[in-house]
Amino acid sequence: MRADPLPVLPRVLLGGLAATTLLLAGCSSDDAPTVRTAEVARGDVTEVVEAPGTVQPRASASVSSPAAGTVATLLVADGQDVQAGQVLLTVDSPQARANLAQAEQADRDAASSASSGSSTADARKLAASQAAADRDAQARFADAQAAAEALPDPAAKAQALAAVQTSKTQYELLTQQTRALVQQVQSGLGNLDGAVASLGQAQRLQTRAAVSAATATVEALTVKAPISGRVSLSSTGGGGGGSALPAGAAGLLQQSGITLPEGALSGAGGAAAPAAGTPVLAQGAAVASGAGLLTIIDASVLTVTADVDETDVLQVVPGVKADLQISAVQGATYAATVTSIDPTAASAGGGAVTYTARMSFDGGTTTTGAPAPAPLPGMTAEVSLRVKEAPGVVEVPASAVLRGQGGAKDAVWVVGSGERAQRRDITIGARGEDDVEVTEGLRTGERVVVQGVDDVTQGEQLP
Repeated sequence: MRADPLPVLPRVLLGGLAATTLLLAGCSSDDAPTVRTAEVARGDVTEVVEAPGTVQPRASASVSSPAAGTVATLLVADGQDVQAGQVLLTVDSPQARANLAQAEQADRDAASSASSGSSTADARKLAASQAAADRDAQARFADAQAAAEALPDPAAKAQALAAVQTSKTQYELLTQQTRALVQQVQSGLGNLDGAVASLGQAQRLQTRAAVSAATATVEALTVKAPISGRVSLSSTGGGGGGSALPAGAAGLLQQSGITLPEGALSGAGGAAAPAAGTPVLAQGAAVASGAGLLTIIDASVLTVTADVDETDVLQVVPGVKADLQISAVQGATYAATVTSIDPTAASAGGGAVTYTARMSFDGGTTTTGAPAPAPLPGMTAEVSLRVKEAPGVVEVPASAVLRGQGGAKDAVWVVGSGERAQRRDITIGARGEDDVEVTEGLRTGERVVVQGVDDVTQGEQLP
């Protein structure tokens, strides 16, 4: 049983409530429960979803070597701005040119064989030739596809792969026709010359596909910029790790005005960045097929991605505003706006599932109100998504709410007639960090218990 109430303490501000009344009641022991009440008022409530984020460039493209060889000419420097289509370097690859020469010779041989075919060959030899041609075709098509896959330019790669696939489809149709003709010849019903001609056409399809792929590889030895942006030449070795920022980001630091904290350029999991002095790509350097040559980053427009937990993602919709705290830029607050939500889920480990929210980057300010420096692509951020904003609404401190269990409604203890506690169901709207919006069940001016709610019982005399 509680002792007589203590004298009323000075007025204090509880959350966003106005005209707060603070009343204390307790037993003589030091650990006795304390009950506090306050008047219901209006205020602003903002519900926030927190998520880790990353600053993204407008575009980023990695350029790799189309074939093994050496850098014959290097026409750009590390950190240089380039335009899409600009020649960056050339690769000298004797192997790529030899492959082209072999493909062209095979194509000439196939053309000669097709034009010289005659009915002097018997059906048995023709069937053997068909089987050998099939084996050879599979190998040539595989080589052609591998050569197309190695092309660094996305457009050239897509074009070469489409040409190989078209040739394979045409070849399969022709080989089916050839097999049918050979079977007719073997049964004495077909024309041997027609079967020979069909086989020759099929062989030319695969040799021409090989020539096309080899030609594309040789043409790709003149490496061009796939996008406009700033160049970062790849390291030629050493370091054993990677930077947490994409290649090219370090080159942007000179114009950013940002001072990075120690370790900010360390890779994930503590991996070290390439050691100081590690040489970058240079003229005369040997390169392997598919090896990275350079990266181009277009940071003219920045965006932000955030990994939102599945329990919160349905509240995040296009147009939602967000506040960003960039880890590497202390004392600045940035803004962003949600533009889209990726529909594909990603695993966050431990069974957790997240979805990617994509946002425009809306700039930022420092604590003095000055424009904040632009962050670099790859920098991490803490994203606070303002999923609900309720200005001028009936609110109470979150500590006043008795959370409903098993389908029951949320409730509060209202100071009723005779200063006795009355439990009342309420409907909650926006849930802020400290305060919640009450859409039904309370009016401004009423008093509610805001501390010690678990120690109050129905009808109890409140101090």
